[in-house]
Amino acid sequence: MATISSVVAREVLDSRGDPTVEVEIGTSDGARGWAIVPAGASTGRAEALDLRDGDSERYDGRGVLKAVGNVQGPLRQAVLGMDPTDQPAIDQRLCEVDGTPRKTRLGGNAILGVSLAAAHAGAAVSKVPLYRHISRLWNAGSPAHSPTHSPRIPLPMTNMISGGLHAGGNLDFQDFLVMPVGAPSYTVALEWIVRIYRRLGKLLIDGNYEGRLVGDEGGYGPRLPGSRAVCEFVVRAIESAGLRPGEDVTIAIDVASTHFYDGSHYRLKEVGGARLTSPQMIEYLERLVDEFPITSIEDGLAEEDWAGWTELTRRLGSRVRLVGDDLFATHEDRLRRGVAQKAGNSVLIKVNQVGTLTETMRTMRLAQTSNYGRVVSARSGETEDATMTDLAVGTATKLIKIGSITRSERLAKYNRLLRLEAELGPDAINW
Repeated sequence: MATISSVVAREVLDSRGDPTVEVEIGTSDGARGWAIVPAGASTGRAEALDLRDGDSERYDGRGVLKAVGNVQGPLRQAVLGMDPTDQPAIDQRLCEVDGTPRKTRLGGNAILGVSLAAAHAGAAVSKVPLYRHISRLWNAGSPAHSPTHSPRIPLPMTNMISGGLHAGGNLDFQDFLVMPVGAPSYTVALEWIVRIYRRLGKLLIDGNYEGRLVGDEGGYGPRLPGSRAVCEFVVRAIESAGLRPGEDVTIAIDVASTHFYDGSHYRLKEVGGARLTSPQMIEYLERLVDEFPITSIEDGLAEEDWAGWTELTRRLGSRVRLVGDDLFATHEDRLRRGVAQKAGNSVLIKVNQVGTLTETMRTMRLAQTSNYGRVVSARSGETEDATMTDLAVGTATKLIKIGSITRSERLAKYNRLLRLEAELGPDAINW
């Protein structure tokens, strides 16, 4: 049996030029696996700690040398000699060494780097692609009565226009995306997305908006007056691409409402800075759904507005996908509360919110058994690491949210899906 024989960490840069943690694991039989940890700008309070150095000069305090040191110190000692294919045991050991709910002692970024690098090493030892290794882990951890799931290609949700914390607060809502629901294959879906994106850029320029400025995830960052104007432009772009809004392509929005919630009201600049109650915010979202082909709303209400989420789900849950990001933070206990309170009907999956691959998959499994949709998502601070793509494919997740199609940290994931579709065949699409 091969065992973990080396663990090396280093500080590298993400797509925003911020430091992040890279971990490389070697095994006794010569196999190797590496991973780079992403980072978010729009983060929920329940997320695992992204440990930063905090000094005032170096990288403006954003360095991760403390996290790197924790990998090469206590975390390395914890996993040396372990079986790299036994992901649950590795992740349990990592959590025990840290000993805190949010990984505040050693850092969620340090722990996740080891967890994901171990998964890559486990796949290398097993001589299978990462998505196949993840599929084995997924099926092995499912309840005995559950059917096994083969790897599948997810439908991309692709950023077209960015706002909120991803684009300097130019819009209240954070992301406006398209979903090519009518595409017969992933290859066709990706071409549709690129076509829409290019048509949208031209429409923005023709409208005298700064269409070439982009946000953190590659979406356009124009200073439009509000959400209705954005949706109108996206619909026009879909039509300009020769596609049918609502049939070939639908719209998804990420409201990220926690960031304009003051504890009792939602303050929207696009309605004159009005302070909206939860029922009023729900009515505002409902009007958008009535007017535009919107089929998914993420974080429509704030992360602790549980009563509001229940009412939002009652009002819109049968019409659109209501995705909890900050609400659930990929944590099993928060999702369990959401299921009990009928809050939302889908969960966004971000591995760095919870800190290990095993914990991520537990949350995904709870979503599956509770009939909640799953959306595997990138972060605004991404890298060339495409692990999230293999996670989505290996767990047969229906939706993936990568970002836009203009920056290499995003294209690494889109291109990985092209290769996996070629490998798995045309029948592997999951929509």
